[in-house]
Amino acid sequence: MVGKRKGWATLAVVIVLAAFLAPMAIAAAENAMAAGGAPGEKRASNEVMAIVISTAFVVGMACLAAGYAVARVGAAALGAASERPEMLGRSLILVGLAEGIAIYGLIIGIMMLRLM
Repeated sequence: MVGKRKGWATLAVVIVLAAFLAPMAIAAAENAMAAGGAPGEKRASNEVMAIVISTAFVVGMACLAAGYAVARVGAAALGAASERPEMLGRSLILVGLAEGIAIYGLIIGIMMLRLM
């Protein structure tokens, strides 16, 4: 039970860090653009590091959430398909929707990297 609590605590710390780093990176990029910086212009290393770290957290958290959702939905889908085989097609659609979470996270990550 202690290991499970430690895992949830680690996940909570990662979520809090991602929630604080992403707005900081976006604000730093907006300040640089407002100061006359072009999108392709060289940036300070701390701004680039904040953008890259927050992008990694966003994409990582989206992939973790998608993995959790696919595990839960996939297990339920196979359980339902074992009782009623005609439910397999509908349940695979739900698994695909759960995988979409990772794709959305990747799209947001690409949009954040374009700030550099």
